[in-house]
Parts: sequence; C-alpha cells; structure tokens
Amino acid sequence: MASIFSRIVASEIPCHKVAEDEEFFAFLDINPVAAGHTLVIPKKEIDYIFDIEDPMLGRMMAFAKRVARAQEAVIPCKRVGLAVMGLEVPHAHIHLIPIQKESDMYFGGKKMEVTQDVLADTAARIRNAFK
Repeated sequence: MASIFSRIVASEIPCHKVAEDEEFFAFLDINPVAAGHTLVIPKKEIDYIFDIEDPMLGRMMAFAKRVARAQEAVIPCKRVGLAVMGLEVPHAHIHLIPIQKESDMYFGGKKMEVTQDVLADTAARIRNAFK
C-alpha cells in the first residue's frame, strides 16, 4: 500500500503544495511546529532517507534549499532549520522549519493550531517566492 505521502503526490489526498519538480514535492505540514513548516519528499517512495542514492539525495537537498530560500523570503525568521526523523511516515522526508531560535524546532511540544485558510495563504506565499 502506498504511503500517505505517495497518496498526496498522486492527488488522492489534498495538501497545501509549496513546490514540485519531476522528482520532488514540497507541502506544508498540517501539524506545524512553526509557521511555514514544510515537508520535502521524493516522489519515488523510499522509506529511509539514507537509502536514497547519493546523486538523488544531492538533488533533493538542492530542491530543499530552493524551498528554504522561498520560506526565508516570506516568513520572518533568522534561519530555516532542517530536521530528518522519518519515523511517523514510511516515506523519506525533510522538515524545513523557519526559526528564530533552536527551541522553535521542538517536536515534542504542542503543535500550532492553524486554519486551512492560513495554511493556504502561507503555501501560496511560499509557492510564489519559489524559484
């Protein structure tokens, strides 16, 4: 059975898409730890990020960098933090989180409560800044 992320890529499940190319897809996390929290995934379903072949992993990081630059352009932050955990969904993914301080990336606390309208607006702003 396809992962929830593969189902998002296939448009079977809606998302707030930020960017995509032929290999990668970026969309807002629906349970963000900070405004603009974005997930970057390969379209090819690969469970563990370190099982991705080196050339593809390099391209994934370059794609993530472009997403991070778009986030920085529209979300007030000092940096965009990067995290890889990969336990919740069996599909490799990178968390890109606009942060003011390191504790903004704490995953164990209460998540932000955001409306679908706010998510849609945030995704549109990042998408428009994506180059």
